[in-house]
Amino acid sequence: MTRLKTHTESHATSRIGWLRAAVMGANDGIVSTASLIVGVAAASAGRSEILVAGMASLFAGAMSMAAGEYVSVSSQADTEKADLAREENELATDSEFEHAELAGVYEARGVDAATAKEVARQMMEHDALGAHARDELGISEASTARPLQAAIASALTFTAGAAAPLLVVPFAPLQSMVMAVAIASLICLAILGTLGAKAGGAPPVPSVLRVVFWGAMAMVVTALVGKLFGAAVA
Repeated sequence: MTRLKTHTESHATSRIGWLRAAVMGANDGIVSTASLIVGVAAASAGRSEILVAGMASLFAGAMSMAAGEYVSVSSQADTEKADLAREENELATDSEFEHAELAGVYEARGVDAATAKEVARQMMEHDALGAHARDELGISEASTARPLQAAIASALTFTAGAAAPLLVVPFAPLQSMVMAVAIASLICLAILGTLGAKAGGAPPVPSVLRVVFWGAMAMVVTALVGKLFGAAVA
């Protein structure tokens, strides 16, 4: 048996849809909830107020992420469906032009004209709409919009991410709450960046640096705002 027959490849592009929503949900859960907790704690609030604020951030954020992902990905799905319907109609009414158009796509990728025409003919005989969707429109199984999957992934991962800084609140000393939540959150962000990079087959260091930097910036800004508003109210 040849190596070609025995070798199977696993590509990260098959996970793009849910991976993007999951990483964004978890990252947003950690950053937004930790930032809110840090801001409220910096305003010299009590433990119960901090906990209530964190819980509100978790539930509101999870619902917001689910709704936002569902609406945005549904819009993408609607556009894909409209493009496919238009392409299907064009195939039914002017198949010769569509054949030439598909052959032109292959020629633009470096295939000679005669071969491109033959490949286009065979591809259209096998699955005309699928060939045009993939090679002309760029719509593939890996990138197809899945609104419900994206919404569920975002909501669940946001909840998991938000739970990390929230779990610190009942146990950290009130006087060091800001530092404890910030450190725990940055550690969780570093882990998330590593896992997201590995799941996507990318180098982990750039991903970790990105999420940690922006997470730290968000917490610094909200801590300063909380400190200023806390002093003003007092």
